Amino acid sequence: MEEPLAGLPTLATERLVLRAPRESDVDAVLAACQDAEIQRWTVVPVPYRREDAEYFVRTLSPEGVRTGAEFVWCVVERESGRLVGAQAVTRFATDPGAASVGWWTVKEQRGRGYTVEAAREVARWALTELGLRRLQWLAYVGNDGSRAVAEKVGYRFEGTLRSYAEQRGTFHDSWVASLLPSDLA
Repeated sequence: MEEPLAGLPTLATERLVLRAPRESDVDAVLAACQDAEIQRWTVVPVPYRREDAEYFVRTLSPEGVRTGAEFVWCVVERESGRLVGAQAVTRFATDPGAASVGWWTVKEQRGRGYTVEAAREVARWALTELGLRRLQWLAYVGNDGSRAVAEKVGYRFEGTLRSYAEQRGTFHDSWVASLLPSDLA
């Protein structure tokens, strides 16, 4: 059994377990990130290679936790252990009381409410256990799936930032929303 990443709590919901990425996740992460929609709406490298999945598991996640700058979970089904997606909380370097959130979902797992379920648990953890005063969701304009998740979790839409978020050398208009501790149900 692989050891949990020190400093990254394992979170659980009724149907899901959110845990540190493991070496055994490399193949599933690699397969998931071949999806054109994940590549379209995130900053994963394109093409996404095995080395990228290994970096995600071996370096990105552990280094983020070690520095306290980023917390990345693999989301898996509680019963089967199958990868559902990933969730992340990334602190702002200029404002340690605030962080951004992000997620992606395996194509075959979309439409089941898993991402909303996981995002609620991540938000609860970040705003209570990590003690953040603000979580910020940002997505390129047109990413309706991510926006629907954010709205279901309770993020409040704040506007559209023009030519704001960079992805592989191109700046995109982006939606922004926030969640505060007082917004938690």
